[in-house]
Order: sequence, then structure tokens, then C-alpha cells
Amino acid sequence: MTDLDQLKTDALTRIENAPDAAALEALRIEFLGKQGSISGLMKTLGGMSPEERQVQGPLLNGLRTEAADAIAARKEVLENAELEARLAGESIDLTLPAPEAPRGSVHPVSQVMDELAEIFADLGFSVATGPEVEDDWHNFTALNMAETHPARAMHDTFYFPQKHVDHTFDNAPNTRMLLRTHTSPVQIRSLVERGAPIRIIAPGRVYRSDSDATHTPMFHQVEGLVIDKGIHLGHLKWTLETFLKAFFERDDIVLRLRPSYFPFTEPSVEVDVGWEDVNGRKVLGGDGDAPGHGWMELLGSGMVNRRVIESAGLDPDEWQGFAWGLGVDRLAMLKYGMDDLRAFFDGDQRWLDHYGFSAFDQPTLSAGVGAKA
Repeated sequence: MTDLDQLKTDALTRIENAPDAAALEALRIEFLGKQGSISGLMKTLGGMSPEERQVQGPLLNGLRTEAADAIAARKEVLENAELEARLAGESIDLTLPAPEAPRGSVHPVSQVMDELAEIFADLGFSVATGPEVEDDWHNFTALNMAETHPARAMHDTFYFPQKHVDHTFDNAPNTRMLLRTHTSPVQIRSLVERGAPIRIIAPGRVYRSDSDATHTPMFHQVEGLVIDKGIHLGHLKWTLETFLKAFFERDDIVLRLRPSYFPFTEPSVEVDVGWEDVNGRKVLGGDGDAPGHGWMELLGSGMVNRRVIESAGLDPDEWQGFAWGLGVDRLAMLKYGMDDLRAFFDGDQRWLDHYGFSAFDQPTLSAGVGAKA
């Protein structure tokens, strides 16, 4: 009994005077650990007679409980003292700005789409949309693309199985379904629905069987269409020149129109834009024939073919117009310095953080359509 009383007094005194959590933990191990002094006494109960165990058991259990309770109480005291010391020593400057919360960003493609809509709205154009799952009459036939045209081949176009087509689209029975290869079908649908005169742009996703650093099976395209009376190539050139100057925010954009061929326009022209070498990078602007400059093919365009106008139910002798088309992704690459189209669709957070735009950075002509946040 004397030894137990001495052990109890010694243990409780040392626990009460433990200066910190580390010292308290050492005492817990010393008394209550597997090799602790109190734990050692508890192990002796197994070798005692029933009469001795009946006397010593309650004493040893009581000693263990008191030591454990004392450790818990001292631990709470030490933790409260540590918290009070931290509160007394630390301070918060409430005048400092709060840390910025994580936020997403607007993808460059979405930003460029908004920039296009802003510029062309100022020129009197509206935005038109159409289905991405299209029929081949709207995608090819109505655009004067013959049955033997290479674009209709399976290796260029994603077709749906023929058995899935069991209904009629407009005047083309049993037409095949496909993923649209351009947004030109939107022009036909808009002409049929709205008639003329009309000024629209048709941005959206398109699909072609192609994939490399500058091509992906899915990409974004914008096309423009104007149908009115007395329209000529001069209107087309002015529209494209005005658009490109606003988009690239440069007044020295110079265009060169070259004869070309597209089944849906006649005459057709490829549009080249002058560029200059700036630190090894091609920057659009300036006369392409000047020293240190060159020409870059940017888009295709032309006067709408008479057959296309007829397909929309209009009289080509009364109505004329022009159309053009180019890749939205390529516009973003040229303006914002990206060199690999595949990165647009990888979903890499680091790329999006670098090239993305703030949701509050709405493009406006007055502030600059490409103002970077």
C-alpha cells in the first residue's frame, strides 16, 4: 500500500507539473505505456491468488484511472494555454484584401466567338445557328456540291449508318445523315426560313476526319452570308477588311484576293493577309509585298453561286450576295500566339489558366474586343 501511495503521489505531481505536450506524452508512456510502471503492476494481477486480486485489483485500476484522468485534464490545460498564447501573439489586418477565390476562365474559342459576334453585330449581322447532325442535302447538295465531290467521301466526312435514316428531309427522300463538315448548311436553312435580304454569321462546331498539329476531327468555324440586291465583290472585300482590322486591332491590315474555286461561290477568291516578322513570329499587318513581309492565306470567300440561291427558293436574277468562311480556332491561334490546335481540346488546366479570359472581360469595340484580363 505504501508503494502504491508513493507511486500515485509521484505520478499525479509530475503530470500536474508537465510543462508542455511533449513532456506530458513522455509521462503517459512512462506510467501507462506498454512498459509503463502502472501497466507493469496491472500485469502482476494474473499471478495473484483470488484473495489478493480482490484487494489489489480495485487499487491498481483506481490508480490507472486517476493517472489517465490527470493526463487528460493536463492536456486540456496545455492546449488552452497554447491557444491563448497564439491569440495574444497573432493578429489579423482587416484592411488587407481577401485572398482571391479560385475561379474558372473563358476558353479562347468562346472568347473569339464573342468577339466575332460583337464586331459583326456592329456591321448589322445577326448570329444564326443550326443542327450539328445534318443531312447531306443541306450539307452538300443544296450547296452545289456534286455527288462525286471529294468532300462527300467516307474518309473526309463522318456519316451515320444508312439504316438510321427512315424519314424525309425537305425535298430529299432517304437522305443520309452526317456530322456537318462546315456551318454552310446554316446559310441554306436561314435563307429558306427568313428569305432575303439577310446578313448573318454562323459560328459553331464542325467535324472532319482529320487530325494533326493544325487539324482536329472537331473544330470551330464561322461563316458569313449577305444576300441583297446589287451586292458585288467590293462589298465582300470591305466587309472582310473591316472585320479583320477590328479583330486584330490594327489599321494596317492589307488584303490580297486570289481567284479560286468553291462549288458554292462563283466567282470564288482566296483571301490572303499581309504579315510581318516580329521576333521570329508572323504578326498580321502591313503589305505582304514589302521587305520582311509576306502573305498568309486566311480564308475562302466569293459571290454566292446562282444554284445555291435557287436551292433556297430565291430568284438569282433578283438577289445576289457573298459568303465567306474561316476557322475560329485558327483566328485564336493567330491573335493570341498559340501554335498547336490540339491543346485547345486537351483540357489542361495550366493551358487554360495561361490563355483563358476572365468571365468579366466582355468584348466591346470601345474597349478593344481582345482586351486580356
